[in-house]
Amino acid sequence: MQTFGKRGEAMAEIEMRQRGYKILARNYRHGKSEIDLIMQGEGLMIFVEVKTRSSNSFGFPEDFVSKNQQEAIIRAANYYVEEQGWKGDIRFDIVAIIVKQTTMQIEHLKDAFY
Repeated sequence: MQTFGKRGEAMAEIEMRQRGYKILARNYRHGKSEIDLIMQGEGLMIFVEVKTRSSNSFGFPEDFVSKNQQEAIIRAANYYVEEQGWKGDIRFDIVAIIVKQTTMQIEHLKDAFY
C-alpha cells in the first residue's frame, strides 16, 4: 500500500506544480512526524498532507487525517519554519485523491486544518 500512497504524493506534486506552487521539500521528517509536501505559493509556505484512496466507500480521503496526525504535522511545520527562518504566513492543506481503474479525482483543500 505504501507504493500506492507514494504514487498519490507524486500525482499531488504534479497537480500543485501545475497550479503554480513551488516545491520546497518532500517527505520532510521531524521526530516521528512527516509532512508529505512543503510548497510555496500565494505568498505562503504551505504544508500539504496527501491522502490517496481507491474509493470513497469508507469515507473521503480527507476524512482520514486524524486530529493526532494534524497535531504532528503542525509540530513538524513549526520546526521547519523555525529551521528555515520563514517569517511569512503558513497554511495547512490536504490533497485528496481517489484513484479508480480508469479515472482519478484530485481535490485541493486549502486551510484544511490549523
